[in-house]
Amino acid sequence: MKNLRLKLARIEHELSQEELAKTVGVSRQTIGMIEAGKYNPSLNLCIAICKALNKTLNDLFWEE
Repeated sequence: MKNLRLKLARIEHELSQEELAKTVGVSRQTIGMIEAGKYNPSLNLCIAICKALNKTLNDLFWEE
C-alpha cells in the first residue's frame, strides 16, 4: 500500500525526497520506497520522519 500521507506531508513542508532523506539519515531511494509501499521502515526511522515533518506516527503510518 502506497504511503500517500507521507508524500503529502513531505510536499507540505516543501521537501524533496532527497532533502527528507538527508534530514533523517537515509538514502533518497529509501524515502521513495517507503512512499511507494515497497519498504517497511524501522520504528526509529518512522519516528525520525515524523519529527522531521512535525507529524505523529498515527498521522503518517497508522492504517485505518
